[in-house]
Amino acid sequence: MSLADLTATELVSRYRDGSLSPVEVIEDVLARVEELEPQVCALYAPDPIGAREAALASQRRWSDGSAGVLDGVPVTVKENIATRGTPVPQGTAATDLVPAAEDAPAAARLREAGAVIFSKTTMPEYGMLSSGVSTFHHLTRNPWDLSKTAGGSSAGAAAAAAAGYGPLHIGTDIGGSIRLPAGWCGVVGIKPTHGRVAVGNPYPGRAIGPLARTAADASLALTVMSGYDPRDYTSFPSVVGSDEPAVEGLRVGLLLDAGVGLPVDPEVRTAVSSAAAILEKGGAVVELIDPIITREMLDGLDRFWRVRSAVDIAALPEERRAKVLPEIRSWVSTAGDLSGFDVFHGYSQMGAMAAAVTAVFRSYDVILSPVAPITAFPAELAYPTDDPSKPFEHIGFTVPYNMSAHPATTVNVGWSASGLPIGAQLAVPHHQDLTALALAAYLDSQQGERRDWPTGSDGQLRRGDDTPR
Repeated sequence: MSLADLTATELVSRYRDGSLSPVEVIEDVLARVEELEPQVCALYAPDPIGAREAALASQRRWSDGSAGVLDGVPVTVKENIATRGTPVPQGTAATDLVPAAEDAPAAARLREAGAVIFSKTTMPEYGMLSSGVSTFHHLTRNPWDLSKTAGGSSAGAAAAAAAGYGPLHIGTDIGGSIRLPAGWCGVVGIKPTHGRVAVGNPYPGRAIGPLARTAADASLALTVMSGYDPRDYTSFPSVVGSDEPAVEGLRVGLLLDAGVGLPVDPEVRTAVSSAAAILEKGGAVVELIDPIITREMLDGLDRFWRVRSAVDIAALPEERRAKVLPEIRSWVSTAGDLSGFDVFHGYSQMGAMAAAVTAVFRSYDVILSPVAPITAFPAELAYPTDDPSKPFEHIGFTVPYNMSAHPATTVNVGWSASGLPIGAQLAVPHHQDLTALALAAYLDSQQGERRDWPTGSDGQLRRGDDTPR
């Protein structure tokens, strides 16, 4: 196994016993990046010089006994999470590139813990797409199958995790932007309880969380990033929940129909149903539940976000407005047709979603569902529908938990006939973030079929349909 493929927990253990150094590891990660990045296009503003300096400093801290929790662990951060000195383009050529004045709270926590932030990762236009399509970045592709999307908006984070650009990758999520790409790239990704990780620029639905190959690594990163920061009035301290899953007696609501949007692919339904059977075998009580949200809720959310985005784009100078992705311009073009009543009603539907989710948790400890109704779609498409007027038909399983602020995590539970990952989502009550990750780890440990990651020992990408080990 390449050093680039070691987990964060393995790296910390080996740094501690002296069998490995951060300098060796970052060199292996940078070599992996050099080999694969022309195909995957997951990174923005890589800093190999700064990374080598940070790794050397970490090595000194391990030598003198002052190392932090993540000291020497390679990490990427999504480009919309500010890091000092790097512009934040928001995935669009329409942005004026101004270097960030300081690290955002999550990035600051990672640096304080000794993490080596060696690059930012890509995102699509304004983070409003579940793909890697951007007028600023190269098109990010799925390492399992380069013809497919890595998802979005944490496109680069998920692709980097699957490709083995080190163990930890930090993304953001406002409607599924961590969980959708994590599911399509076969990795673990958690949207934590809102306020658990300070975002610096809070907005309804927005959260920051880790993507990793293992639930243990995601749990470690989440613990490091958690806590209050005065720059985010919604933030609060400490992670709670259990890292030991109590499956016996667990009340599981199995949601196989989102109630809106694209129909669930039979392969996705089968894989998630198999995950439910694993929990049931472990002693959980699994019950099929009705859809949680309605067409009115999803359409209302669409109208509100459409107007919000139209306001942001209208504020740009004309020459920058013209650089916005055509699909986004098309989507917001009808915002002026909406009345104040329409916009207020749309905003109210976010609260209606939150109430609907909260009601389900009165009867269940966890809601198990697909992450997305489909597997990864063609990389060149901005939306799986290829229709700017219907941009949210695939987020019916993910967006409710952004509105309700509940934690939800992904875990790979199967494969399509063409070799694409299929993810399941585990949503749990507020503040039970570590419980969700523990359940993800449990499901992963019980999987009968396991496949190697898409990168081989030679650093080359495998085909997505390679046979399982």
